[in-house]
Amino acid sequence: MSQTQPTRSIRTRTYSWTDPSATVAALAGRSGIEVLQGMLTGELPPPPIMLTLGIEPVRFEVGDVAFALEPQEMHYNPLGSVHGGVIATLLDSAAGCAVHSVLPVGVGYTSIDLTTKYLRTVTTGTGRIVAEGSVLSRGSRTALAEARLVDSQGRLLAHATSTCLLFPLPTG
Repeated sequence: MSQTQPTRSIRTRTYSWTDPSATVAALAGRSGIEVLQGMLTGELPPPPIMLTLGIEPVRFEVGDVAFALEPQEMHYNPLGSVHGGVIATLLDSAAGCAVHSVLPVGVGYTSIDLTTKYLRTVTTGTGRIVAEGSVLSRGSRTALAEARLVDSQGRLLAHATSTCLLFPLPTG
């Protein structure tokens, strides 16, 4: 039994990013919201992952952030829909940056967990999607945030919760 191989149409993509050490250096002496707003205004470069996936910053306010993504073929899994890891990265960014937005100077965070629920298939036909993150609770050592991924009609595509560990940033 012989199978015909599909014709392959090769696509290419080129992009550039800025050395992330400039943003890391900016952490000293700035609150989380100041760092995020510096990225929004272009004063600070975005993290390379945003350029790799094509994530756009939309809004950075204290306790409330949003990122957008226009789904593209490069985001697809073998089934012809946006890979769950891309969606999880978008939700993780929204939840984590919501936590970052409430942190004072000298405090950092890292994700402890991310629980993601995928509710609808996302494809290039879905159009622009937006992940909105908000802080649910912030203590002295941990913070809990959620992120909601919606389409242009406000339909919920995916939801995530994240617990973040808060810690003092190294000085010097």
